[in-house]
Amino acid sequence: MTRSLAYFTDVALRRHEGSVTTREGDVTVVRSPQNPTFWWGNFLLMPAPPVPGDLARWEALFARHHPGAAHRAFGVDTGGADAGDAAPFVDAGYHVLRDTVLTAERTHPPRRVTTDATFRPLLSDADWAGALTLRMAVNAADPDGHEESGYAEFSRRKLASYRRAQEAGHGAYFGAFDDGAVLSGLGIFDAGEGVARYQSVETHPDARSRGLAGTLVHTAGGWAREHLGARTLVIVADPEYHAQALYERVGFTPTEVQLGFQKRPATD
Repeated sequence: MTRSLAYFTDVALRRHEGSVTTREGDVTVVRSPQNPTFWWGNFLLMPAPPVPGDLARWEALFARHHPGAAHRAFGVDTGGADAGDAAPFVDAGYHVLRDTVLTAERTHPPRRVTTDATFRPLLSDADWAGALTLRMAVNAADPDGHEESGYAEFSRRKLASYRRAQEAGHGAYFGAFDDGAVLSGLGIFDAGEGVARYQSVETHPDARSRGLAGTLVHTAGGWAREHLGARTLVIVADPEYHAQALYERVGFTPTEVQLGFQKRPATD
């Protein structure tokens, strides 16, 4: 049983997207053959924070389960921020990730509700192509963004996974449309046990400060309660980014910390 609410939902959503999850003792292995460069689709979930001497063992396990992977990613099945003996990981080039896990029973409209856009799930091939255009624009505007061609391939595969999950009835990927363009987007999917998890909240750099993301989060939350039977809505945010405050303004409350260790590929 996964103790971390964030990883409980992550693992459930990876399954909906076509990933393979297995257990080896107390370790959860997540593989995404449909998207091999998706770091957090190809990771190991530790049962507890690392203790002295753990680095070599975990790196060997990762190499065995993900041969050829250029990245390293370890989740920690805890709801707290204590990273244990993290120093050897940091010294080896890992970043310690501590994201905020926020929950709500229901959302409420943001102070600024956008009325000059249409909010709905993606339907057509053109809609999904618009979502890819949005993702590439967001990446291009990010000073820490990824190399364009590699990110385009990752994004095509990721959106295809969302589309398969949507078509199978597990949730939906929503867009905020203005004159046919997707200016903001997010996914929301059923994780089981009355829990729904948001994914990939993004807004085009030229369309920010219009209230699109807040309105979209609220719209998708209502949809999930009606169509997925969701009683708990879960969203994860970088605590150093403004999105957490946006989510709190529509009804979310910090509940846990999602702890992980990530090492980017050397060529990224």
